[in-house]
Amino acid sequence: MTPDADGEGRPGVGRVEAFSDGVIAIIVTIMVLELRPPVAEGMDKLLTLWPVFLAYMLSYAYVAIYWVNHHRLFGHATRVTNGLVWSNMLLLFALSLVPFSTSYLGEHHFSSEATWLYLGTMLLPSMAYAWLQNVINRTGKQGRGAEEYYAAATRKGVTATLIYACGIPLTFVSPWAGIACAVVVAILWFLPHSRIDRLFAELG
Repeated sequence: MTPDADGEGRPGVGRVEAFSDGVIAIIVTIMVLELRPPVAEGMDKLLTLWPVFLAYMLSYAYVAIYWVNHHRLFGHATRVTNGLVWSNMLLLFALSLVPFSTSYLGEHHFSSEATWLYLGTMLLPSMAYAWLQNVINRTGKQGRGAEEYYAAATRKGVTATLIYACGIPLTFVSPWAGIACAVVVAILWFLPHSRIDRLFAELG
């Protein structure tokens, strides 16, 4: 990165966000390609695919959550820095592992090992996103509204990370206990009329 990278401003931020959008779109495409229909006909054959489809739905929800929040967070970025670029690349790397763990989870019917791997994979982008958010918090928009957004998003992110971390050991008790933790995280971000949603609307 050149010394004048900090001077790229919003156009540079837009390039980073556009690249990220493309990578996330590819991740979703890879996941859906794992939904291979059975060769034999019959509803009973289709029903055997329920673990694969359930894993796909769960992962699609997570990738959608990351895309939405990534878009919101980059709305507060004002310049490109080394920290922004590399924390964003780490996030994309972590998300690129999701199709593999999703496929493994579905093919192995939510076994304890597959669930443990899946939750571990979910924990990685959560931590990477925290770094990216911290970078934009320090170098992006400032002011009361922005600070409230950063604080609310951080609280929600930390809570989600802790739930993921708790879910990993719970998989050794029951894989479905671990999956329940993953579902709780999704619900946490999908809750309507959350403080984060209101702040984002107020900031435009």
